[in-house]
Amino acid sequence: MTANFMKVSSLHDKEEIERFLRHNTFLHIYSIGDLDDFFWENTVWYALKHEGEIKQIILMYTALEMPTVLAFTEQPEDEMRGFLGSILPLLPSRFYTHLTQGLRSLLEEDYEVQCHGTFYKMALTDMSRLDMVDTSSVTGLTSSDLGEVAELYKVSYPGNWFDPRMLETGHYYGLRRDNALIGVAGVHVYSDKYKVAALGNVTTHPQYRGQGIATACCASLCHELSRTVEHIGLNVKADNKGAIASYRKLGFEAIATYEECTVSRAE
Repeated sequence: MTANFMKVSSLHDKEEIERFLRHNTFLHIYSIGDLDDFFWENTVWYALKHEGEIKQIILMYTALEMPTVLAFTEQPEDEMRGFLGSILPLLPSRFYTHLTQGLRSLLEEDYEVQCHGTFYKMALTDMSRLDMVDTSSVTGLTSSDLGEVAELYKVSYPGNWFDPRMLETGHYYGLRRDNALIGVAGVHVYSDKYKVAALGNVTTHPQYRGQGIATACCASLCHELSRTVEHIGLNVKADNKGAIASYRKLGFEAIATYEECTVSRAE
């Protein structure tokens, strides 16, 4: 199949987008979640089509201070590479991106690219392991806890991608000691309608690490999420061995590898 038969277009039909993304739900779990009305108004979708059939999708999420571009593909990589290259003029001069390995070199031709490392996409595939974790000290968090949550992130997870609106979902859990919040697990994406969730903003105060606090918070969160969603995933840096061990203990497994980068148009 050659580029001559391909057409790049914008997408506005949620059902059409979902049909394509469901070919690999865990790979596209963030994008599927962003179809929810809670996120939809902050999304821009591009498609590469052949005879009306979607072959590749790229999503730009605009709610955060820096837009985030998601460009994931299973195969063929060359097809996505050409597609990404064709929409670069439509993207902002500076953006953050999650993309399949091998695509970064395309961006480096015309952009300054700061790579933040290799990451794993992980999927919760064994729910039974959640029952092995003591979650008795974990409590739910709401918007009224925003001050405490923000302060904990300031100390233990500076520069994280926390959107305060996510507390409104009711899917943030924390653990306190001496009335101080020392551990949090929440979601980057949640959709009851599309039955998907992606864990995010998981952290433990530096003084309390290594005690299973984040694991307990995540276990409570996953238990609650399982009541309303069918697919739970997360992203984690590939060299974060402690976090990966914790997620494996909870029943997660790695299903894909990708890179995260900050991209700025070269002067």
